[in-house]
Amino acid sequence: MSAPHVTNGERHFPPIAWLSTGALVVVIMGGIVMASYAPRRPPLGVAGSLLALAVVLLAAVAVILARLRDFAWATFTKVFKWALLAYVVEAGVIEFSFVRNHTSGTALAIVTGMLVVFGVSVPTTIAFTVARYADEPRGAPTLT
Repeated sequence: MSAPHVTNGERHFPPIAWLSTGALVVVIMGGIVMASYAPRRPPLGVAGSLLALAVVLLAAVAVILARLRDFAWATFTKVFKWALLAYVVEAGVIEFSFVRNHTSGTALAIVTGMLVVFGVSVPTTIAFTVARYADEPRGAPTLT
């Protein structure tokens, strides 16, 4: 994965956005499973398994991104930071509503994990999609 290959003027990248979106879809499925049992106790094994799958998908995204070269890292970083800020606030509001409604224990832990995946996967998809089409000098990641 040293560099994306170019054909007909279009660069091809690994399926980062697809994997990140897949993690979001799996988390949404887990949320639907949990919500469908309200106010009864949800099947935590199913929701926990879906959360674990989403985490594996996000870990794959992180590994692929870490190995990616010839990429608009400055653009990715800038977009990711602002999108992450927005989605962390949104996930925090959702988490507050669960705590306010007395969700506790393992169910709250699973919901929190799902919200973390939500809060990271969407900004990753947004930032990757913007950066893959950016016209900037490509190179190593910067910390700006």
